[in-house]
Amino acid sequence: MEASPEDFPRRSFVWRRLRAAGARFAVVGGAASARDFGDPEGEAARARRLGLCDLSPLPRAGFRGLATLAWLTAQGIAGLGRDNRADAQPGGALALRLGPGEALILGALEAGDGLCARLAAAHAAEDPPRCHPVPRQAASFHFALAGAGGPAAMAALCAVDLSERAFEDCAAAQISAAGLNMIAIRRDRGGVPVLHLLGDSASALYAWEILDETAAARGGTPVGLAALRALA
Repeated sequence: MEASPEDFPRRSFVWRRLRAAGARFAVVGGAASARDFGDPEGEAARARRLGLCDLSPLPRAGFRGLATLAWLTAQGIAGLGRDNRADAQPGGALALRLGPGEALILGALEAGDGLCARLAAAHAAEDPPRCHPVPRQAASFHFALAGAGGPAAMAALCAVDLSERAFEDCAAAQISAAGLNMIAIRRDRGGVPVLHLLGDSASALYAWEILDETAAARGGTPVGLAALRALA
């Protein structure tokens, strides 16, 4: 059943642009996400080459404080052994250690694991809390460049080498791209490289337009969440 972003308190920062491009929306994780742009099979094929996907409506969470890593480990989060490294969690979520006292959690693309909601509930129940939440859901966009052409597209926007040779699966880096500070995370799906990009939500529309133009110059197109799911 098709959904409308206006019906949800949480929505993409670029939903109007997506709708203008022909996006069809579906309810995922309590929000309306761009499922596809009218050609699911074609988008799945394009995502293997170069596709830009909006993942901003999907759950994500951040925590900060000296006891953050210990607290997350106690909550069952795996990994977190070194900075700028993402660790896959059961169910498909990602946990990224940004520093000794800060972590970022990205919910699974399938959005059925409920990890971010569980962590939020566990934190709310603590008195006093051992760490503090960071409003990643509202404060940051989340886009993804999927396909073999993603690293080359990013090379036109930033000086950090995000090629498959230099930026391995689950690697992460804090980068500057097109004048914006972003977090880049590589997490392959079905052997296809996928670069997750997170940045300030106030710059979401500008970031989308720049990424869309850069991808289009290399034959890439926007793709829906269904295309990324199909990679696995």
